[in-house]
Amino acid sequence: MERKELVCDCNIIHEDAVNMAIKNRPDVKELVNLSELFKILGDLTRIKIIWTLDNNEMCVCDIANVLNMTKSSISHQLAILKNAGIVRYRKSGKEVYYTLDDEHINKLYEIGLEHIEHRMKGECDE
Repeated sequence: MERKELVCDCNIIHEDAVNMAIKNRPDVKELVNLSELFKILGDLTRIKIIWTLDNNEMCVCDIANVLNMTKSSISHQLAILKNAGIVRYRKSGKEVYYTLDDEHINKLYEIGLEHIEHRMKGECDE
């Protein structure tokens, strides 16, 4: 089967579309921060932690048990996620419980998962 590439062969600048895109362009700092967020989320272990914490509050020991990893490796990844504002924690005596920082992180994870599931279903239907 021959693969066809999409190529724009026009020489017309669609000024309205270009001007609207320029007008609505985010600040470079915002784009850099968004890029950093997606880099942090691009790690399999961190995504597994986010999955584990989606609508759950857990301590490091519980997360390590769910993911069959060491407490040390989970703590390291949680520190990265905490510094990025993706997870937060609360102390209860000597125990520390982690949860996703806010509803936006839950939504980001769940929308991403929904997108992947939709694409996988579409690929299977073809």
